[in-house]
Amino acid sequence: MLNIAEEFVTRPAREHPQKTAIVGVERQATYAEIETEMNRVAQALRDFGCRPGDRVLIVLPDSLEFIASFFGAAKIGSLPVPVNPMARATDYQHYLADSGARFAIVHASTFEEFRPALHAAAAEYTIVVGARGRADEPRRGTTIAWGDWLPKNAGDVAAHPTKADDPAFLLYTSGSGGMPRAAVHRQSGMLATSAGYARGVLGLRPDDIAFSVSKLFFAYGLGGGMYFPLSVGASTVLFPERPRADLIADAVRRHRPTVFFSVPTFYAALLREADSGTQIDFSSVRLAVSAGESLPAEIFSRFRNQFGLDILDGLGSTEMLHMYLSSRPGQTRPGSCGVPVPGYLMKIVDEQERELPDSEIGNLWISGPSRFIEYWNAPEISRARTQGEWYLTGDKLLRNPEGFYQYCGRADDMMKVSGMWVSPVEVENALLGHPAVAECAVVGQSDSLGLTRPVAYIVLRQGVQQPGGAMDSEISAWLRTRLVGYKCPEEFHFVAKLPKTATGKIQRFRLRLQAERNSAAKP
Repeated sequence: MLNIAEEFVTRPAREHPQKTAIVGVERQATYAEIETEMNRVAQALRDFGCRPGDRVLIVLPDSLEFIASFFGAAKIGSLPVPVNPMARATDYQHYLADSGARFAIVHASTFEEFRPALHAAAAEYTIVVGARGRADEPRRGTTIAWGDWLPKNAGDVAAHPTKADDPAFLLYTSGSGGMPRAAVHRQSGMLATSAGYARGVLGLRPDDIAFSVSKLFFAYGLGGGMYFPLSVGASTVLFPERPRADLIADAVRRHRPTVFFSVPTFYAALLREADSGTQIDFSSVRLAVSAGESLPAEIFSRFRNQFGLDILDGLGSTEMLHMYLSSRPGQTRPGSCGVPVPGYLMKIVDEQERELPDSEIGNLWISGPSRFIEYWNAPEISRARTQGEWYLTGDKLLRNPEGFYQYCGRADDMMKVSGMWVSPVEVENALLGHPAVAECAVVGQSDSLGLTRPVAYIVLRQGVQQPGGAMDSEISAWLRTRLVGYKCPEEFHFVAKLPKTATGKIQRFRLRLQAERNSAAKP
């Protein structure tokens, strides 16, 4: 038998019941208190007819209630499905209809946005956290307040006898390339990533305090902010609000985390906050980790100069649950996402599936113990993205002769310009070196002859002006001193912000659509 609720909550609660597990929120919690709340959720689900294999949609901010709901559902063999608590009504309609969840646990602050989804694909029971009093008596389609739903004392609820390869939970992809899909993960997946990455790469310890800016509904945040610290008896700082650089900086100062997980766009935001004069104290942090997108070398260097910390860049995915490539402490290289995490195999292949030699850009295939089972309700896509034990990532990478990997972009982000492959990541990294550029994204646009040309979308740093359109000429001339001509964008669009997913990934597909519309509108 292997049940993740037993592994990540019950076992550590028995080993160190009074140790503080959760800090940073109004209600802190010990390991024993997490176990108590988990058992109350598990018992309530059973009492209301939740069966093994049923999906339980979790629409909660990072909190004790999130952790208790996730592991409470898993304990009885049902499948927790965490999703973004700051999404829109159409997103919730998709999540509820696609997952077929019979139960939804929703925060009161999200409920009005969530309510329209119930008309399209009603859950049998919707439990509202933060609501007071029962709206009506329990029945199909009813809405119940969290406090009324939970039993006062559940005791030790028996765990469903799941096995290592049984489904444990569903995680939706970020939607950076379109409609999110749910990856089905095994019971053994969290143990594999905890052993290979949390302990094998990061060396996470019981005295660590983890702080993940990425939220728990996101695969990266679920590890860094929840089950990694639980796996070693450490503490986690939970921050339920939308992340903002000044607020995160204050939380770091107050809670003194030792391991900090974030994404490249937020590391850039912290640097801008420091540039504005805010005092940011990272003296407690021994490890700063980045994932979600490739970390630009410029941000790596500026962060090291500002805070004296090397950011450990890594590459993972929802389908593989967490990192499969990562830099190592003391072995970082700007622009590299490191080397394979212990237990993972990878190869770079061409379009004919032939393995490529070092220094050639190709398609990355991954094999490892945390690979997803399938996409929920999407057998054709599941077959297209897997081959035996391999997961076909859709990412373009190269490996240098020393064995370090470099991310070049998504396969559909790559551009062929003048017969040569151009990585948008390379161009973006160069652009970020310009003192006026805060953020940027580069996509391909077809010209009147149908040839592809790079186009740049740029967010300027605060206070930077572009008088008379001179900024694009200045940046273009500057860029040509750093890149060969065919890699340099021929158009620059200055925007207030870039389209991103809730997890901070730039949605380049939206910019490609915008670029094509711009091209079609030209005479």
